[in-house]
Amino acid sequence: MTTTQFGKVAVLMGGNSAERVISLKSGQAVLEALLKQHVDAIGIDTATQLHLLTEQEIDTVFIALHGRGGEDGTIQGYLETLDLPYTGSRVLGSALAMDKLRTKQIWQATEFPTPASIILTKNTDFAQVAELLGLPLMVKPVLEGSSVGMAKVKAVDELKQAWQQAAEYQCTVIAEKFVTGVEYTVAILHNRALPIIRLETPRDFYDFAAKYTENTTQYICPCGLSATEEQKLQNLALCAFHAVGASGWGRVDFICDEQGQVYLLEVNTIPGMTDHSLVPMAAKVSGMNFEQLCVEILKTAKK
Repeated sequence: MTTTQFGKVAVLMGGNSAERVISLKSGQAVLEALLKQHVDAIGIDTATQLHLLTEQEIDTVFIALHGRGGEDGTIQGYLETLDLPYTGSRVLGSALAMDKLRTKQIWQATEFPTPASIILTKNTDFAQVAELLGLPLMVKPVLEGSSVGMAKVKAVDELKQAWQQAAEYQCTVIAEKFVTGVEYTVAILHNRALPIIRLETPRDFYDFAAKYTENTTQYICPCGLSATEEQKLQNLALCAFHAVGASGWGRVDFICDEQGQVYLLEVNTIPGMTDHSLVPMAAKVSGMNFEQLCVEILKTAKK
């Protein structure tokens, strides 16, 4: 497929989610890469320019939105009503993967390993949650990405405040068992798992700062696992990805505890495409530069 066969490409970025700033960086990087590959592309900030999708003759859409409104099936459904092919997961896969709780429930139903969790509300007995899950534990708003609103809770009296802060994001909040171990991520492209990346950070956990602003995070690829073990984890990631209906491209995060037990954490259907991002790193190790990666992702576009 030549770049001209994509027609005029709209790169959707920005939006109104808590991850807007990261999305603008991802979108701009993708737009510049596509232009360098001679793709006829324009950038559209969906917060203010969504009307351009119908006012211009757009043929294909590259979604570089992160968070609610862009990664949760909403924009995907809109693009389907416009009969426009778009990159990445369809409506169902996008909606399910965006919801950390629903993702975990599907994995549990299909007997994939994932840390135990409990829904938190204003009526929750927080001491009981701490007793059931143990301390420390993680508190997460289930519809946010990039670790937005997440907190690591080390004492019972911190749990209610962590829930209150997460609840400000206006979605269900869960407490999740904290797993001590080594964190890995598997990028997926065209139904194929790319080389696994091992993540190491001196911070309490792989939070927003570790992902986007700190230079202390280490990304190890090759990850240090044996070829057999890496293949096993890549296969697990692909199965977990497909279990929630995700497709095209994305990323699956998991952690291995000190006994070697694997725990799936979440699926990201539109991973970051910034200079700190993981999918471009894995692609580079597999022999693909950033511009080539963007074109390959564009090839996932379908109606």
